[in-house]
Amino acid sequence: MQSHEVDYQIIGHDLQMVEVTLDPGETVIAEAGTMTYMEQDIAFETRMGDGSEGIMGKLWKAGKRLLTGESLFFTHFTNKGSHPRRVAFAAPYPGSIIPLNLAEYGNEVICQHDAFLVAALGTDVDVVFQKRLGTGFFGGEGFILQRLSGDGMAFLHAGGTVIRKDLADETLRLDTGCLVAFTADIDYRIALSGGLRSMLFGGEGIFLATLSGTGSVWIQSLPFSRLADRVIDQAYAAGRILPGEKG
Repeated sequence: MQSHEVDYQIIGHDLQMVEVTLDPGETVIAEAGTMTYMEQDIAFETRMGDGSEGIMGKLWKAGKRLLTGESLFFTHFTNKGSHPRRVAFAAPYPGSIIPLNLAEYGNEVICQHDAFLVAALGTDVDVVFQKRLGTGFFGGEGFILQRLSGDGMAFLHAGGTVIRKDLADETLRLDTGCLVAFTADIDYRIALSGGLRSMLFGGEGIFLATLSGTGSVWIQSLPFSRLADRVIDQAYAAGRILPGEKG
């Protein structure tokens, strides 16, 4: 299914949102609760699935999302009027929004399961499972990732600053929580971070995400889990969380 063509504008710096302009009849799909405002003539409807599949495909995807704790539903926003109208979406925590033209990345990008924000109708949003046991047990996000397929615009959100690394038959290692997304030709696995002393006392964790091959990788500087831990630690240090309440 060919994706709808949409125009967009990224607004803000540290707390970004994306404003999408829909021509008459155009639609975007979004995770529930991410819309911030919409102009007149924009209608929204909650539906099972992303609209790119048939009945059997919809049921198969719904089953996978149910097993992984993901929502079964997406919200579809459509311009029902006769003039271009705008609808805006924001990430649920401080960070950056990543615009991706999937046609420029081989029509497929793999992302962390909580990174997807919004995409043009026609984008296939599917849950995928990592095959390597090491990745599943130690990857921070387990086996659960999302595959975005299509030829249109999709938008991801991530914490802090986001950078893109382009690999040319190279290997990149990073903190497992800092990985946001990667193109389909990249091999993703989890490896030990180093020697025993470094793993126990280095402060960088026991495992690192290892990405190899040719393609693009997107990295976030402040994963939400790390931000939440620091907030809790500060509250605990200030006496606002009693011993035993942390976590």
